[in-house]
Amino acid sequence: MPESSLSFFIVSLKTEKNYSDLTIKSYSSDIQQFLDFLKETETKLAEVDYLTLRHYLALLQEKGYERSTIARKLSSIRAFLNYLKREGCLQTNNWNTVATPKQKKKLPKFLYYEQVLSLLNAPKQNTPAGCRDLAILDLLYSTGIRVGELTSLNIDSFNADERLLKVKGKGRKERIVPVGKLASLSLKKYLEEGRPFFCAVNKDNDEERSLFLNRYGKRLSARSVRRIFSKYIRQVALTEGATPHSLRHSFATHLLDAGADMRIVQELLGHVNISSTQIYTHLTKDRLIETYRMSHPRA
Repeated sequence: MPESSLSFFIVSLKTEKNYSDLTIKSYSSDIQQFLDFLKETETKLAEVDYLTLRHYLALLQEKGYERSTIARKLSSIRAFLNYLKREGCLQTNNWNTVATPKQKKKLPKFLYYEQVLSLLNAPKQNTPAGCRDLAILDLLYSTGIRVGELTSLNIDSFNADERLLKVKGKGRKERIVPVGKLASLSLKKYLEEGRPFFCAVNKDNDEERSLFLNRYGKRLSARSVRRIFSKYIRQVALTEGATPHSLRHSFATHLLDAGADMRIVQELLGHVNISSTQIYTHLTKDRLIETYRMSHPRA
């Protein structure tokens, strides 16, 4: 029963919730791990209560899982159990009384504008790969899109005349985001000089619709984007721990620092809740120093 219940739940995530493949994979993995725990402890699914869940969370903590990971796993399990409750497979729902582990508040890592410029100046424009890499970095910073959203872009996602990008975000929700003038130029150069080269090396001779291609002429993966980003971050010796997502954080931080309306930034980022956008209202070092020098009488 547990495995078949999980299969039905996964189908509901696809058809009713319209979750992405990556999210569904995460749910499936988390729940399967919990079902394995129930099997090891000889606990039936119908017998699961808040004590079972607390025991499982304590075990995860003993194994060294981060609080954020434990919280995610708990969320997946709750969703699964609530689904079974709605389907009449379970009689109780007292597992909902188990508190989610408190998370450490972390400010997102972002780059200062000068650091972004150094990063964008790193790719060499005289090679197809360099054209592609600059277009990727420029587009991530110009639009604030996620890496997964970037790799899912197709050739028809970009409207060059209006400089608009059609993005498919979380939950497969589409949004339109503007592309900056310089990023648009980088993207056009890639489409004219870089992409045709990658199309030519596609041995299958199939019509690849993906906007960004790898060295085999196939869709570029999120892992490859992270590798490209790390390559140039090392070249310019920028902030330790920066990731491609740092460009999304930089996009939001720089817009808000320049006075952009938070609701507009929320729409551009594709955030459902404004609280997700509010984390970017922290002040940068430069702005702190500027405010201090303008306001303090002895500065």
